[in-house]
Amino acid sequence: MRLGVLDVGSNTVHLLVVDAHRGAHPWPAHSEKAVLRLAEKIGPDGALTTAGADSLVQAVAAAKESAIGLGTDDLIAFATSAVRDATNSVAVLARVQAETGVRLEVLTGADEARMTFLAVRRWFGWSAGRLLVLDIGGGSLEIAAGIDEDPDAAVSLPLGAGRLTRRHLRVAAGSTTPPGAEQVEKLRAYVDGQLDAVAGELNKVGWERPVATSKTFRTLARLAGAAPSGAGVWARRRLTRAGLRQVLGFIRHIPPAQLVELDGVSVGRAHQLLAGAVVAEAAMRRLDIGTLEICPWALREGVILRRLDQLAPM
Repeated sequence: MRLGVLDVGSNTVHLLVVDAHRGAHPWPAHSEKAVLRLAEKIGPDGALTTAGADSLVQAVAAAKESAIGLGTDDLIAFATSAVRDATNSVAVLARVQAETGVRLEVLTGADEARMTFLAVRRWFGWSAGRLLVLDIGGGSLEIAAGIDEDPDAAVSLPLGAGRLTRRHLRVAAGSTTPPGAEQVEKLRAYVDGQLDAVAGELNKVGWERPVATSKTFRTLARLAGAAPSGAGVWARRRLTRAGLRQVLGFIRHIPPAQLVELDGVSVGRAHQLLAGAVVAEAAMRRLDIGTLEICPWALREGVILRRLDQLAPM
C-alpha cells in the first residue's frame, strides 16, 4: 500500500510518501518540504500568529493535494512541539481540519521518543541489544532506551536546536555575527542542568548501543567526517565525542551566513547548528557516550511502522 506521512514540525512541514506493507522495508516514493519555521511565529503571548496559522493551512492543503495526486491509500498527519506548545493549538488544529479536511494528531514528547525508538529498533534489529536513542528536533530533545520495541524509558526535554537558538543565542538565519562566548557558556550550563534531571534514570536502564537520529546529528556527523548523503542510506555513519568537540570548537566562531558554505549544512538550519551541537555534546558527555551510530530512520518512519502494525490482520 502507499502511505503518506505529514510531519508538522518546528522548522518544516514535511510530506513523505512510501510504498510499504507489514514485514517489508518502507520504500520512499516522494518527499517534499515547506519551510515554515512555525516555532519562530509564536507571539509574545505564546500563541501561533495569524500569519503562522495561515502558512500552516496553506502547507497542509498543498501536501494533501500532493498526496492525493500520488495515489496514497492513507495520509497520517501529526504535529510536534511547535503546535503542541502554542497556547492556541486547539483553535489552530480546528482551523486546519475545517479548511483542509486534515486532522493533525499532536504527539507528546514521550510519544515522539517512543516512535523514533521503534524506527531505530527496526533498522538495527534485535542483535543491537539494548538501545539508547537520541533525537534533537527544532523544539525538543527526545531520549529513549530499552531492549524491546517499546522503550523502558522515554523522555522529552525542551532542548530543541531552534528553541535554544531563539531563547539563548538569539541569532537569526543569515546572521553575519556568531553568538558571544558568554551566551554559549550560559547555554551549556542550562543544557547540563536539564540533562541532570534525566541522566540518572537513563543510566539505570542502561544500553549497549547508543544511536542518534535527526538532521542535526547527521549534519554534525558529516562535519566530523562521516560519509555524505550521496553515499546512500546504507553507508555506516558515526559521530565520536572527540570529533564533535572539534566541530563545536570551530563552528562556535563562524557566523551562520558562513556556516552554509560547509558541506552538509542547510541554509534553513545553519543558525541553529551551534545550539544543536551544544546539546549533542552535553548529552554525550553527561551519558558518557564515546561514539554514536547515526540511524537514517527517525520519527516519520516510526509513525509509518506503527500504522502498518495497526493495519495488520490479527
